[in-house]
Amino acid sequence: MQSENSTSTVNNDIKPVRAKQENPWLSLGFNIFIPAILMSKGDDWFGFSPAMVLSIALLFPISYGIYDFIQRKKYNLISILGFTSVLLTGGIGLLELDKDWIAVKEAAIPGILGVATLVTLKTSKPLVRLFLYNDQIINVPKVEAQLEKNNSKSKFDRLLVYCTFLLACSFTLSAVLNYFLAKHFIRSDTGTDAFNDEMAKMTFWSYPVIFLPTMVITVYALWKMFKGIKLYTGLEIEDIFILPEDVVIEKKESK
Repeated sequence: MQSENSTSTVNNDIKPVRAKQENPWLSLGFNIFIPAILMSKGDDWFGFSPAMVLSIALLFPISYGIYDFIQRKKYNLISILGFTSVLLTGGIGLLELDKDWIAVKEAAIPGILGVATLVTLKTSKPLVRLFLYNDQIINVPKVEAQLEKNNSKSKFDRLLVYCTFLLACSFTLSAVLNYFLAKHFIRSDTGTDAFNDEMAKMTFWSYPVIFLPTMVITVYALWKMFKGIKLYTGLEIEDIFILPEDVVIEKKESK
């Protein structure tokens, strides 16, 4: 009788709390699309000076990064990359540097991400856990517990290393395609209207030319990872994902 009462008390102490999820479209809009449009068309549409266009464009990834940090208590990598990309592009235009620097800049960010993905593999917070094995999408505690139970943790770790190399390959491919796309489109000197038009065209074509092939590699890496999770844990797909309607169970501290 006493045992039943004790169990009832524990269950009453469990409170469901909805997990805070990032809106991917809001993130892409504030960090990439809006700044890119402003950088290419801001002077034509609003008559702003290049310095003003750069300042306004930088406000979007900054404001979104602060908002997301307040909401989820995590630094937003996309905001950091968006801010860096806008700052470098605007800086090259304002300083009227050689147009070839645009190609270097376009290749640098995915190239750095590719190197960082490999370098952080042996650290406590590898980037593969952000891009693929993300605890905002995957029920990581459940997967880890089942891996330990089945004595298959080492096998899954080797699979995660393989997926990491696939992810690094996708970033490397993006860097190469970015470089040659910039070399193809950017023909005019920085700081000119023609340069801004060419930047707009390059931004438009970057999505089918760069996004599609790199996404194919990333989706293949995800498929391999989920196939491995199912094989090594025995969990069904619906048990692996954290669905939007799911809740995170948080246990109150007993007084």
